[in-house]
Amino acid sequence: MEEMMLVERALKIVNGTGVNLMGFFALFVWKHGPTKATIISGAFYIYIYIYIYIYIYIYIYIYIYIYILCNFNFLQFLDFFNLLVFIYLFLFSCLPCGHLFGLSCIEKWLRQRGRLAKCPQCNRKGTLRDIRKLFVPRIAVVDEESQKRIRFLEEKCASLVKKDVDLCKKESEWKRREAALQLEVQKCKERTIYLEHLLGDLQSRPSGVATAYRGSQGHEFGNSIYSDFNRQGSSSCFMLQRELRVDGARLFDVDASGKILLLVRRVPMMGGSHVLTKMSLIPPHESEDIFLPPATKIIKDLHISPTNGSLALFASLGKKLSVLSMESNNVILSYDLPAAAWSCSWDLNCSHYVYAGLQNGSLLVFDMRITGSPVESRLGHTTDPIHTVQSLQHISTLPSGVKTVVSASSVGMCQWNFGGEEERPFLIPETTNQGVCVSLAYCASSDDIVVSYRPRVEMSNEVVSQTLFKPSLATGQGVLGSHLHLKRAGSNYEKLGIACSTVSGIRLPKSSIIDRQNQKPLFATGDEVSCGLILQELPSFTATQRLKSHQHFIYDVKYTSTHSQGLLGCLSEDTVQLFSTKLS
Repeated sequence: MEEMMLVERALKIVNGTGVNLMGFFALFVWKHGPTKATIISGAFYIYIYIYIYIYIYIYIYIYIYIYILCNFNFLQFLDFFNLLVFIYLFLFSCLPCGHLFGLSCIEKWLRQRGRLAKCPQCNRKGTLRDIRKLFVPRIAVVDEESQKRIRFLEEKCASLVKKDVDLCKKESEWKRREAALQLEVQKCKERTIYLEHLLGDLQSRPSGVATAYRGSQGHEFGNSIYSDFNRQGSSSCFMLQRELRVDGARLFDVDASGKILLLVRRVPMMGGSHVLTKMSLIPPHESEDIFLPPATKIIKDLHISPTNGSLALFASLGKKLSVLSMESNNVILSYDLPAAAWSCSWDLNCSHYVYAGLQNGSLLVFDMRITGSPVESRLGHTTDPIHTVQSLQHISTLPSGVKTVVSASSVGMCQWNFGGEEERPFLIPETTNQGVCVSLAYCASSDDIVVSYRPRVEMSNEVVSQTLFKPSLATGQGVLGSHLHLKRAGSNYEKLGIACSTVSGIRLPKSSIIDRQNQKPLFATGDEVSCGLILQELPSFTATQRLKSHQHFIYDVKYTSTHSQGLLGCLSEDTVQLFSTKLS
């Protein structure tokens, strides 16, 4: 209400001013006379008055209209009116040539020049009709110096980013070189430890003392004479290549071409069940556990295919014979067995056939192209478990299609001929009456066989036997047994040598034969006294090299070779050692 009273007072002042101005004009003309000059001057004053009068009236009535609609106060109205005036005076526009101007400025410019009006910048003809109003939310004035500064900073930032990328690449290269150097240092440390151990072993070894031992059955064996392995030349020396930590390991096999180590481990946290662990022989030795079905139970034997490194065969006490794909880490074939499996083997002449030795003394033959049942099943001489199965190379004296297999149980070594007329296996005479057969090693390239025995404990002299072969702190679980060297000659076997040795009194040890081509073969077996691996030359069983000892007993020994290198593996409960030698 106060604002409206102010408006009414303003209108009265304007009207009063208009009346006073008209009276002033009449007095001015009367005093100076009605001349032309006085009339023009009076008209000019009246024109100014009318212009101001109309402007004030428009201003006041616009305010009243906005006040009614928008409920603005007087100060808000002044801001709004000034904004309208600013928009009119500084509205942006352009001519057809594209140059920008303020609307009021270009209108004034074109009016002053009439028909000769041109663009102030390019002199192109233009009229008031050519003006195009531009309604833009924001107009920014470009500062050339700022733009140059921005471009300079952007180029500098890009240069810093490029330097950062180069430094990251150099850092990764330095880390790779550091890892390679650390690996070399680790190899040097292992070599130094091995050489120190070897030097101490050579210094403490007797120069050559032959002893004899008379067994409980009256047989006399010449003891092995430990000699310096250097006399065999550098080609027979195995050097420690890698020593890897594994927990709960029991069995293993090596794929030399694929640089893969496959282990059977016992996991206490899983109720003592077995898992397969695939480990790379290439640093940093990545490993992957392969979990098996609970019905598999304990795995007793494991072999990687000699012709196809992507397949592995294992036998278990869960009455299963299974084939594992090393590529997919899945069991692709599984046979149900009538009894627990103690051993298995691939056929060396046909990759489709596999063998399983059972706990009840029988031997089964499977064709992997037939997934239902075994193609042949034979009973053994006894019901003792078959702890070792080995496929033999086919010889020309046998009919075509006959597959020859040797097996080992407590009674000795048996030969089986599948696909022929013979229905039952036959015992190799040279392997009987030697004691309890605990191990069999076969070399396919040379047809050498070594059978290991421990003394047979008779019930009649049980007390005497337990006293004679009672394990001591010095010998651990070892008892004095023997090794028998045989050579396959056609369908017969030739006995080449025999020697006494300390063997396990409880476990079934593993061993391997190393074919050195133009040299005599070596027999690799674990020593129960030192928990280390001993290499003995056949057929004399003369020790040529003692390898680094383990903290626990040796569970498994495997040998494989490529064209230029031989790889010997030795497994204990927590460590797997890999020794290598160059092949001549």
